[in-house]
Amino acid sequence: MKRIITAVLVLSLTLSLQAQGIKMLDKVKDSRAAFHYTYSLSRGGGEFTPVTDGDVTVEDNCYVMDGLGIKVTSNGEIRLSIDPEAREAVVEKVEKEDIFTNPALFIGSYKNYLDRITVNSSDKTSMDVTLTLDEDTKARFVLTGIKFSPKEGKSDFTVDVKSLPEDYLVTDLR
Repeated sequence: MKRIITAVLVLSLTLSLQAQGIKMLDKVKDSRAAFHYTYSLSRGGGEFTPVTDGDVTVEDNCYVMDGLGIKVTSNGEIRLSIDPEAREAVVEKVEKEDIFTNPALFIGSYKNYLDRITVNSSDKTSMDVTLTLDEDTKARFVLTGIKFSPKEGKSDFTVDVKSLPEDYLVTDLR
């Protein structure tokens, strides 16, 4: 009997975490959200290995992502990747993105992955989710310091190559 009660409590807690996490994703989708992220991978059932971390601001299909020393700004149509250390920038048309290169895409389409998302923890300012990619590979996204604000439009996500210093090497692939 104790096992049944424990199983029911664990299931209830898991469903509550899932519901809370989904509400958080819905709130991100309906707002401008800023957060710190950590992305890690697990292969073959092993421990998660950190891949990258950084800071993100998203609104609709627009985002600014700063991580690994590179700042990426996208207005949903054009993406600008800036490497300040190398003094280089790449401008490209957004044609094919995936949830690993565009955090706004994951948030906007998370319902497509509901059967593969596990919410590990969630509260008002953080979220830890695992996405099962295939039998052997899982991706973990930990979002912390989440702040919501009203949508402000695309102006903060404008790709402006002319604002870069003159000594930058700019590769325009549009």
